Amino acid sequence: MIRHIVMFKLKDTDGRTEYENALEARERFNAVINGVENLKKGELVINSQAAPADNYTISLICDFDTIDDLNAYQVHPVHKEFAAFLGTIKTGRACIDYEL
Repeated sequence: MIRHIVMFKLKDTDGRTEYENALEARERFNAVINGVENLKKGELVINSQAAPADNYTISLICDFDTIDDLNAYQVHPVHKEFAAFLGTIKTGRACIDYEL
């Protein structure tokens, strides 16, 4: 089993706050969860608004059976559409992939 954890720092954009962008990202991630068959489990969590402002805003926590499934997820059209959206609202990214 492979766990893929990605953290993003978001910004205010187009009249939306960083937090509103996080809520929009969580809503859009539902399409990824429902549209990528080899994603065994997926969750998007939002940093507490009471936490320090320099924390990452959101984290994706995803489980895959194999690294090949993770690699297929990366190029899946539903994931690519989600990633394109994140590209418009993020200022930073950190990632780790590890075996459970």
